Amino acid sequence: MGPVLAGVLQLLALIAALALAYVPLGTYMARVYSSDTHWRFEKWIYKGIGANPNTEMRWPAYLRCVLAFSAVSVVFLYLLQRLQGHLPGSLGFKAIDPDQAFNTATSFVTNTNWQSYYGEQAMGHVVQTAGLAVQNFVSAAVGIAVAVALVRGFARARTGELGNFWSDLVRGVTRILLPLSVVAAIVLVACGAIQNFSGIHEVGQFVGGHQQWNGGAVASQEAIKEVGTNGGGYFNANSAHPFENPTPFTNLFEIFLLLVVPFALTRTFGIMVGSLKQGYAILATMATIWVGFIALMMWTEFAHHGPALQIAGGAMEGKETRFGVGASSIFAVSTTLTSTGAVDSFHSSFTGLGGGITMLGMQLGEIAPGGTGSGLYGMLVMAIIAVFIAGLMVGRTPEYLGKKIGTREIKFAACYILITPALVLIFTAAAMALPTPGHSMTNSGAHGFSEILYAYSSAANNNGSAFAGLNADTQWFNSTLGLAMVLGRFLPMVFVLALAGSLAEQKPVPATAGTLRTEKPLFTGLLVGAILIITGLTYFPALALGPLAEGLAS
Repeated sequence: MGPVLAGVLQLLALIAALALAYVPLGTYMARVYSSDTHWRFEKWIYKGIGANPNTEMRWPAYLRCVLAFSAVSVVFLYLLQRLQGHLPGSLGFKAIDPDQAFNTATSFVTNTNWQSYYGEQAMGHVVQTAGLAVQNFVSAAVGIAVAVALVRGFARARTGELGNFWSDLVRGVTRILLPLSVVAAIVLVACGAIQNFSGIHEVGQFVGGHQQWNGGAVASQEAIKEVGTNGGGYFNANSAHPFENPTPFTNLFEIFLLLVVPFALTRTFGIMVGSLKQGYAILATMATIWVGFIALMMWTEFAHHGPALQIAGGAMEGKETRFGVGASSIFAVSTTLTSTGAVDSFHSSFTGLGGGITMLGMQLGEIAPGGTGSGLYGMLVMAIIAVFIAGLMVGRTPEYLGKKIGTREIKFAACYILITPALVLIFTAAAMALPTPGHSMTNSGAHGFSEILYAYSSAANNNGSAFAGLNADTQWFNSTLGLAMVLGRFLPMVFVLALAGSLAEQKPVPATAGTLRTEKPLFTGLLVGAILIITGLTYFPALALGPLAEGLAS
């Protein structure tokens, strides 16, 4: 079997698995967030934190809870790292430096999971499990909660109430993320991923000499890092490490895990707004971009530009021989089109155009299918923009799901789509202009610029993957990337929740003969075009200086 055919067959198997999970998981999540009952264990949690899960919240109250919970999480995780040397199970590792502790705390709380440290050489068992793994659950649940609040804004009328944040948060963890992660962890352990609390072992090497390895609760963290589209690896090599990702099957399984919840949330959306066809339209948009990016990535990585690539069957530099070019291409596209950031290969070693595809995937806003929750609300904001553009074409007040898109709504949507490009481009320009950040670059020219652009695209869009070749463990990068993560995560949430509150207060508008049919393929095509054009116009000059210049020169 040729490598191209193997890659295509893996893609088809992945699509089939996602299709099988789509209906049951999407329907189940809709029931979770529509239920009025609370499990006994959940009631204990509400009592412990002093929250009333039955109190409806308007968008300012919902937002305050999101920000307050996230702020407390940052402080807790920061202190846990700073006190690591005094904690049991530290494996002899010292406290994390202040700037790196800040960067890591903001990284995991914002669902970014950018890592400027070697996991197996810096973090002990307590920090990994009680700190990082816990944030993998709750940060993902926060994203789903905000998405559900926006969906309620479309579904409800003449009320500004969007649900209860604490109820949405707890249910997201206990009823969705935790059960999925337990099953996924069992599968990973059965396939060879490690799960223990052992200390540091000295092992021999085939070529002579010795190397030190430590164990850990790897499979459980690997499961939630993919299910919650987090991406932080227990080891520095992330999902290229055999302890985290032992076989080609687990590689494909991990891709499935990072895609299944974001895709299934489109059905949850359709059920909650009372129209499955609307959910299918959003799903079709996400799937079109995802499959298109994978096709482009495989084309660039399988392109043969010399004897070495011809002998290897593709661009194998930086890729695991266990997985090959096809599987690595699928993983790279999936992890950058979601907010996952896990990697099974070095994106810096991809072809120039291939590296550009991974960058563009993040710069789209990670909406195809995006992160847990963040992908859905990002896509719905883009749908509002597309409806607005269609309204301008025909001279009619735009409507979406029975809600008029007026001046207020379009301002919220416009602010949402402008935040992350501003963060990416401003921070990239500052890093290139100042001498200190430039010392971290190990490459010059277009590739060196791509390293900087990729880093800030990853941070501001809450992805977390790195282009490699950039020493990001400096005060400048730890501080500025941390700031980009915080602003890139929570400023968009402000406008999403404000938009949800505005929509929920409206009176539904009945559909007429002139209403744009947003469940039709025509709207899907319009939405895909709007996403690509808006993003392309924003980032094309920067991409032309980096990956495009490198790709055309090779």
